[in-house]
Amino acid sequence: MQLFTINTGNFKLDGGAMFGVVPKSIWNKLNPADANNLCTWSMRCLLIQEGNRLILVDNGIGDKQDEKFFKHYYLHGDDTLDKSLQKHGFHRNDITDVFLTHLHFDHCGGSIVREGDKLVPAFKNATYWSNEKHWQWAVHPNDREKASFLKENILPIQESGQLKFVDTPTTNGPQLGSTPFMENIDIRFVSGHTESMMLPQIRYKGQTVVYMADLLPSTGHLPLPYVMAYDMFPLTTLNEKKSFLHEAIDNNYILYFEHDAQYECCNLQLTERGIRMKEAIELKDM
Repeated sequence: MQLFTINTGNFKLDGGAMFGVVPKSIWNKLNPADANNLCTWSMRCLLIQEGNRLILVDNGIGDKQDEKFFKHYYLHGDDTLDKSLQKHGFHRNDITDVFLTHLHFDHCGGSIVREGDKLVPAFKNATYWSNEKHWQWAVHPNDREKASFLKENILPIQESGQLKFVDTPTTNGPQLGSTPFMENIDIRFVSGHTESMMLPQIRYKGQTVVYMADLLPSTGHLPLPYVMAYDMFPLTTLNEKKSFLHEAIDNNYILYFEHDAQYECCNLQLTERGIRMKEAIELKDM
């Protein structure tokens, strides 16, 4: 197995929304905001090469939305999905599996592209993986979350015939139910941020790497009360974080961050203030 970092670019979101009830006087030290109160966040995806399969975990915001949409998010940086794949010697047509942690636009927007008047899969040879609970949650969204679920990112996947569902476990929530995906990869299910979000847990070079998606968007979200205002069920997130972090420190997991613009991965240590980052790590150094 080989793991590759796939950077798809940076965007900006409101710092207050990203840190919830934590005051700006505190979170601004972790991720300084600009004059508009916006902080920079990465859209860092993961490529897993295992045997004859090439699995892409999430795919960023894409490029098919209109100028008005992108104006809200201040996309910046030189990285793109295609450039990052090319850096490692791959093309999007080489992808065999697109694994979607959840269907918010900054995680799945690259799934679909425009070809003339049509919306078609960006990865023509891939199976797209979601789960039925989350899929139904996304295609029938609640009023609070529907701005994050864009039908043009989601419905064409099903219409293409390339969609499959991962089996969901019987346990969920703070128990962090999990299910096998393939050899050396299990899927953890959490539901504080959104219903049945999936976190790949990967056995790699004798260690365990967990793709954190939006359970822990960044190292700045390691303290338990640091929960995004975007989360549907913040107390569930808090319990899920608490359970996961204790398991992670007991087993020396490596956490892979999708949205941390500074740190790609880290391991953890127990401090007087709780569980915090121990060492910054990059996949290429493992």
